[in-house]
Amino acid sequence: MNKNNPDKIVPLKLFFLLTLLLSLVACRGEGRTAKKLAQDSQLAQESAGKSVEGSLTFNEVTLDRADEKGSPVWKIKAKQAVYSNNNKIAQIQNPIGDLFQDGKLLYQVTGQQGEVHQDGKKIFLKGQIVATDIQNGVVLRGNEMEWRPQEDLLIVRNQLTGTHKQVDASAQEARAFSREKRIELIGNVVAFAKEQSLQMRTEHLTWEMQNEKMYSNRPVQFYRYIGTTIADRGFGDRGDVDLKNKIATLKKNGQLALLDPPLDIASNFLIWNVTGKKVTSEEPVRISHRVQQVTLTGDRGRVDLEPKIAYLSGKVFGVGKRPPSQMRTDNLTWYLPTETFEAVGNVYYRQTDPPLSLTGPKAVGQLKDQTIVLSGGSSGGRVVTEIVP
Repeated sequence: MNKNNPDKIVPLKLFFLLTLLLSLVACRGEGRTAKKLAQDSQLAQESAGKSVEGSLTFNEVTLDRADEKGSPVWKIKAKQAVYSNNNKIAQIQNPIGDLFQDGKLLYQVTGQQGEVHQDGKKIFLKGQIVATDIQNGVVLRGNEMEWRPQEDLLIVRNQLTGTHKQVDASAQEARAFSREKRIELIGNVVAFAKEQSLQMRTEHLTWEMQNEKMYSNRPVQFYRYIGTTIADRGFGDRGDVDLKNKIATLKKNGQLALLDPPLDIASNFLIWNVTGKKVTSEEPVRISHRVQQVTLTGDRGRVDLEPKIAYLSGKVFGVGKRPPSQMRTDNLTWYLPTETFEAVGNVYYRQTDPPLSLTGPKAVGQLKDQTIVLSGGSSGGRVVTEIVP
């Protein structure tokens, strides 16, 4: 191609219109990027020998945008950019970009291809997306990415995975809000808290990175792993994980199924200290031993998973199935390995075989063998034994 032919040179007016639409330079069209684009435009025409009607092609191009104060908003290098004057979109190949907020670098992103819209308010990337959060250390991967700088919103979707020193996650989509240091994971969410070996599954998860918390207002499932084996399971209508303190909370219809000891614990508010090996509830709670077939309920309770002791208080009621027996008291300590208990305050015990009922201020015993000893306690209260013929 003869570069001296005026018909083969990009009109100056169109060129400056292009730079304006792409927000590549200031309104005067000055700067390194404008000169580079001019050179690339000429080179593209010389090497290709043709152009698509209504479009311009640039090789090894840098696109950028600044706010009204001159601070960078985004900067993208691409192997090639094809600008269409019809739909005011630049198609880019092999993009590598920096995304900014208030002049500070937020994300570094890469992809196989993408689009830059005419006003610079939206950037789309596709294919093998890698978006690295420089400030928080989160790396998001997927096949589609969208950057909306005015909304402070980065979206990564389509086979999304995320990695961080505390959490590994997958979902259908991630929405990152940098100012709030918050990521929302949407659709088939699986998040794994590494230090707790705790997996959380739900449909919508909010991750507050600065507060080191993850929570969901949707039904959630928890799985604690030992190696690759599930040891404990939890369920609830809502739930959260405190990554710093290693505590999981199950709210509203919360349930825990523990492996060792073999307990089922249910309450509307369960606090599970995973590494501290404690489960507590300040609301009515039910604890069932799957092997001993004993169920206890109370207004509040705590289970120390080591050394396997349960504490209940406030209208405690216990039922043993083998053999059938019942007990009521104000406070109860249940020693799980020995299947023994200590009850204090308004103790009532009843069994059916042989028929017997006991009342007193304090009792110790074993429901399994129906061995119960009542005493007057420190107050010297009265013990009553009733044998039913």
